[in-house]
Amino acid sequence: MKEINLKTWNREEQFHHFSKMLDPYFGVTIPFDLTKAYQFSKDNGISFFGKYMHACTQAINSIENLKYRIVDEKVVLYDVIHASATIMREDKTFGFSFIEYHENLDVFLKNLESEKTRIESSKALFPKRNGLDCIHCSALPWLHFSGHKEPFFGEKDSVPKIAFSKVKKESNMLSMNVAISVNHALVDGYHVGLFSEKFQYFLNQ
Repeated sequence: MKEINLKTWNREEQFHHFSKMLDPYFGVTIPFDLTKAYQFSKDNGISFFGKYMHACTQAINSIENLKYRIVDEKVVLYDVIHASATIMREDKTFGFSFIEYHENLDVFLKNLESEKTRIESSKALFPKRNGLDCIHCSALPWLHFSGHKEPFFGEKDSVPKIAFSKVKKESNMLSMNVAISVNHALVDGYHVGLFSEKFQYFLNQ
């Protein structure tokens, strides 16, 4: 993690402008083609959720602006961003996970399974590790939404929020809408566009 020098940062004015807002977040909902990702999961006998979560964190980690966070009114850049996904228990409650990111899919899937086991055997809402070096994400596999609103902690919140909709089949294509909300003091539409391109790329691998 390193601190960004605001005085020499090319986003200094944008940062100060949007940081004054009560709700500096903006969000969009983007359709993605999950046909290849689903087939890959099926062929290899792995978690489909784990596959697209890994692709998502790969995309996040490839874009610098999505790794910025606000800490004590300072902007910092994290080296690695992990995934904090909501995971449902059998009793329909849920816990927040902290899935450590790894470039290797098999390692990431093991980290995911470890968190699922921990949450199922606990009533705790929060994981032991619970920092800002993550994305907050959740899957809503019960509905194919076209818009979404995430809760946030106010103007100092800086963690990107991502929600995955139900997968929809159209002809031979599987599609899923993904809602992403980001703090405009750190991220612009251009960077969300990059995320869209990168996410689709990694889904197809």
